[in-house]
Amino acid sequence: MAPSNPLADWEKVGDGFYRNTRIYEAVFADDFELENFIVAGAPYGGAIALYRDESKLSRYRDAQTAKSSIDIYSYSGKLISRINWEHGSIKGLGWSDDEELLIVTEDGTVRRYFGLHGDFAPFSLGNGAEEYGVRACRFWSSGFVALLSNNQLISVSHYSEPRPKLLATCPEGEVSSWSLIPPTYTLSRSVEVLLAVDKTIYTIDATDAEDRVLQNGPFKHVSVSPTGRFVALFTNDGKVWVVSSDFQNKFSEYDSKAKTPPMTIEWCGDDSVILAWEDEIHMVGPNGAAAKSAFVTDDVTEDVFRLGSTSPASVLLDSVDQLDKKSPKADENIQRIRQNLSEAVDICVKAAGHEFDPYWQKRLLKAASFGKSVLELYSSDDFVEMTEKLRVLKAVRDFQIGMPISYEQYMRLTPEKLVERLVNRHEYLLAIRISEYLHISADKIYVHWASQKVKVSTADDDALCRLIVQRLDGKPGISFELIAQSAYDEGRSHLATQLLSHEPRAGKQVPLLLSMEEDGIALDKALESGDTDLVYCVLLHLKKKLPLASFFRLISDKPTASALVETSAREGDIELLKDLYYQDDKPLDGSNILLSEALKQTEVQSKIEKLHLAAHLLSDSKDPIALFQQKSLSEAAHLLKIQETLDKEIADGPEFSGLGVNETIYRLIRSGYGKRAQKIQNECKVSEKTYWWARLRALVAKRDWGELEELGRVKKSPIGWEPFYNEILGAGNTKLASVFVPKCTNLPAAARIEMWIKCGMIVKAGEEALRVKDLNTLELLRAKASGVAVSEIDRMITQLRPRK
Repeated sequence: MAPSNPLADWEKVGDGFYRNTRIYEAVFADDFELENFIVAGAPYGGAIALYRDESKLSRYRDAQTAKSSIDIYSYSGKLISRINWEHGSIKGLGWSDDEELLIVTEDGTVRRYFGLHGDFAPFSLGNGAEEYGVRACRFWSSGFVALLSNNQLISVSHYSEPRPKLLATCPEGEVSSWSLIPPTYTLSRSVEVLLAVDKTIYTIDATDAEDRVLQNGPFKHVSVSPTGRFVALFTNDGKVWVVSSDFQNKFSEYDSKAKTPPMTIEWCGDDSVILAWEDEIHMVGPNGAAAKSAFVTDDVTEDVFRLGSTSPASVLLDSVDQLDKKSPKADENIQRIRQNLSEAVDICVKAAGHEFDPYWQKRLLKAASFGKSVLELYSSDDFVEMTEKLRVLKAVRDFQIGMPISYEQYMRLTPEKLVERLVNRHEYLLAIRISEYLHISADKIYVHWASQKVKVSTADDDALCRLIVQRLDGKPGISFELIAQSAYDEGRSHLATQLLSHEPRAGKQVPLLLSMEEDGIALDKALESGDTDLVYCVLLHLKKKLPLASFFRLISDKPTASALVETSAREGDIELLKDLYYQDDKPLDGSNILLSEALKQTEVQSKIEKLHLAAHLLSDSKDPIALFQQKSLSEAAHLLKIQETLDKEIADGPEFSGLGVNETIYRLIRSGYGKRAQKIQNECKVSEKTYWWARLRALVAKRDWGELEELGRVKKSPIGWEPFYNEILGAGNTKLASVFVPKCTNLPAAARIEMWIKCGMIVKAGEEALRVKDLNTLELLRAKASGVAVSEIDRMITQLRPRK
């Protein structure tokens, strides 16, 4: 007996039709208290993580069952793995698109679990998370946002390279609900958080917190649609608003008439909103239409199955029924839709992809096959591809696998990622069959199987090695290095060495060569492999084993090895680095090390000694760069000596030691020691321009207007007179600044006019404009003038205007 029509349980909500598709039944036992768990489902039909909600009371459990754990299930209720949890209160549980489980604890510690079986990489949120504590988290495909107890928000944009970042300062007040818009759907391409505080909602990003100025709060729920275009709000009076994500437009309103807010509000596509209470579900469609049940939308299926439909696709499906009955009506139907037959075939193929029931998948594909057999020119590629995809989907949707992935999700996930998910569930046979069926490389599947075998097998090393080699014999692309690494991680060193002997790549044989005392060959093979970690491993082994001189001789003709030794020594063994530079005759590099050490010294005398040593290393060099550095180091040592003397003799201010020569001169002049400053200029050969700049700024900072006025009387300034004007004007002395305007003869009249205006001397500005006969400027100045200046400007304007 054929299953009922797929639309038999459809319900109309507004202008759209929706249906409920049941995938699995009796997923959990009847006594399983699902409402007492925090539940997080991975995207694309992935795994489900369950963790008992610590805030809810539950029935008594003995000591064994009371242990905290995070249980990972398939959608059909099959337990995939169990992660024992004794690491603090969980405040965030979510999944990435790659089916990585993210667990965030109250103290801001994050664990990213990959592979579904306990392997993880940790990181910390920092930024005050440990001090204030994480209250809740919201996740998207590649990142999440954590809300702290002080309303501060911390975002992590990429799980693979987590860099926690504080968002803009949040408003004070009680947060009643919140959600986020992922970076993909924002104009700024960074996450935006919608935070319901008191009666309004704030949009918060990395730089700003914008009040949306709403009045119907507190909003008990804020939910963003999958594409980030719409936001559903549950108001304080039990209504659901659907607004645009920029809060500029309101599209619909629905009154739930509920006295208590729903447990959650979620979106069903971008078309409808689901309100879920413990015992009731409301579905709000477009324009506020609603139904009290949950459904899934499907346009192409409606086109084929809708009651009374006369669409070409519906007629084509009916033709299959008539064909089964050997009725001539089948041919009549085909002739009826002949002009639209190609379109009908395409729709039947697409509808088959949207169906979960194998019976209707076959009927739709049979209808498409019948239709395309009549067409003279029709490409069967889409039909063949859909058939392949449905076979794969049928296999993974099976109860034993429990991955109810839809056709659209499968297309977004990609076959390679689907196979990877099967591998993580240890469904190796199905993963291999799908890979072979879709012509995808299966080498990673075999490697994962072998690595897992190494972890769980109790067989002796020789037997296990034979088994793995036998199973993987003839399989291209197999990495025995990865399998050997798993063996090494499990403490089975002998097995790791045996497995590496089957590795065809030279670079993977290095550990074995080292154990055979073939040091030189081992280093060559490591360098050939291009594996930096492997080369480091060999170099570390050789350094421990050989005398230092022999070690340097071994790497002297191997530039890559020398460079790696240099990099490693730079980070943790400075003395080794000095020896390496001495051995390789690199005095400039050796000098740089001593310079770095000098900068780290706290005692002045120690700094001077290090600088002299650094300069001495370069004494025999003929390299121009080295000679320049030697001179600079000597001058730096001399300056430190001068500063040490100044610190002893001038005790009424901050220390001079460590300052640059310019800053030393500046501080001396500002402190009233001009002659000492001039002496340092001469000794350190500071240029006149540099000295005048330091002198100008010091005198302005000192507010020594008399000395500045005296400087203005000299015939020429090495730095010109405009800096005097700018610095003095910036200090607020417009009168003295004006003295330097006539001296700025190199500037155009317009610039001098502007300088007079900034000094408040409109008449002088007018005289400058009159001199260059700029009537427009005079008229502008007239508008700015007041008092006596008005008549003066008028007089100047009269001089320039032609007489009638």
